[in-house]
Amino acid sequence: MRNFTSAKNNTPKSSLSKPLNFLGAIVLGLALGTLYYFYDELYGSNVKAPEQGGYIYIPTGSTKDDVIRHLASSGYIENMNTLRRAMNRLEYGRKVYPGRFKLVQGMSNKKVVRMLASNMQYPVDFMVPSVRTRERLAGTLAKQVEPDSMSIILAMTDETMARKYGFNTDSFFSMFVPNKYQVYWNISLNGLFDRMNKEWENFWRNNGRDKKLKRSKLSREQVVVLASIVCEETTKYDEMPTVAGVYINRLNKGIRLQADPTVRYAMGDFSVHRILASQTKVPHNYNTYRIKGLPPGPICTPDTRAIDAVLNYEQHDYLYFCARSDFSGYHAFAKTYEQHIRNAQEYQRTLNRMQIFR
Repeated sequence: MRNFTSAKNNTPKSSLSKPLNFLGAIVLGLALGTLYYFYDELYGSNVKAPEQGGYIYIPTGSTKDDVIRHLASSGYIENMNTLRRAMNRLEYGRKVYPGRFKLVQGMSNKKVVRMLASNMQYPVDFMVPSVRTRERLAGTLAKQVEPDSMSIILAMTDETMARKYGFNTDSFFSMFVPNKYQVYWNISLNGLFDRMNKEWENFWRNNGRDKKLKRSKLSREQVVVLASIVCEETTKYDEMPTVAGVYINRLNKGIRLQADPTVRYAMGDFSVHRILASQTKVPHNYNTYRIKGLPPGPICTPDTRAIDAVLNYEQHDYLYFCARSDFSGYHAFAKTYEQHIRNAQEYQRTLNRMQIFR
């Protein structure tokens, strides 16, 4: 008996599976492509920054849109569209933290968003310089942190703020000890002054400085005032203890300090090299040719080495000094007024010879 197989049974099974397999491959490819796209959008590199990193600054009160504008203008983000989408997917913007943030070469969108959302700020190296005026100090500080120079100078001259830290408006300038500190860029004005006061206290507690005050019979603030004069008198650190010793001797004997730098401060002209007799008569409560004792506040923020020079002042019998005629930057010291006049006349002759009249 002959067996007959139907045409249906003779159809190869692979004839239907091939289109299905091809379609499945397309679907799988699309799924993998989509998965890779979303993966790359979150985890792929999207930051092109300098080797040392690039910084963005987010001001206090910023919104999510503000942050996006700062990121876009920084030039460090290669594709802002993918970063915006990553922000949305990760729900960034519920809380926007201000501050200074560091973008590193090769960072992914997810790392950027997590850094911002987690407030992973990068501190600034905050320099308090040795400068002559409050205005110059305020301007220099404002370039490093968010509070502006006007806010800082107003706080420096505010009696209530000064009393809060145990100063008056003249001596408040003393609290800013020149050094390098680390702070966050968005530190508040009160936070900045609190930090400076903390560093002021730490400075005096370190290296036995508070204990050395008894030797000079001066307060912390008075030491800084005297150090500011010493700092303006000489740039030679090895000579500062000797100069400080002269002023300590004059204070102890009730002799006016007659410090030329205080005349320049009173005049508001720091370019003057040669102080004339008429200029020493300038009526000013910082002019030590007219007032007895120390001026009410510092005439600069003195280098810490000048402060230590006052605390470790040299004991000697000198009461006078003037610049050496060799212009070495050092001074000629004298125990008597007669010797001082001879030293001064020699220096004056050199100035005249070099035609330095101002």
